[in-house]
Amino acid sequence: MKESYEFVAIFNYGKDGINISFPDLPGVFSAAKTTKEAIKNANEVLGLVLYDMEVDKKKIPEATPLEKIKCEQNEKTMLVNVWMPLVRNELDEQAIKKTLTIPQWLNKLAEEQNINFSKLLQTALKEYLKIKRVL
Repeated sequence: MKESYEFVAIFNYGKDGINISFPDLPGVFSAAKTTKEAIKNANEVLGLVLYDMEVDKKKIPEATPLEKIKCEQNEKTMLVNVWMPLVRNELDEQAIKKTLTIPQWLNKLAEEQNINFSKLLQTALKEYLKIKRVL
């Protein structure tokens, strides 16, 4: 896996804001109200899409050079670079919600002891899976 990717984003300035697209990644879009927000959103959506492509083992296309991208009058291009170790770490460590079922009597006893269910489940899973990594 590569450490970074760089793709061209097209910012289309319209009356209702800025639409963001990536010519090399069909179907990848975002939007914003300001250029500053568009830059942030373009970086974020690119990182998410590339992460998903890596996880799904999809081929990530080569980026078209900036000078080969044609723009309309109301459009501007921008190179968007994502540092994937940061994206991977953030998404891999993201907390997710799990629903579980336990007997009522056990729940009552645990609540009386002020048990942190999330922490206990994480600790138990790490022990069961023999994982020493701290989250």
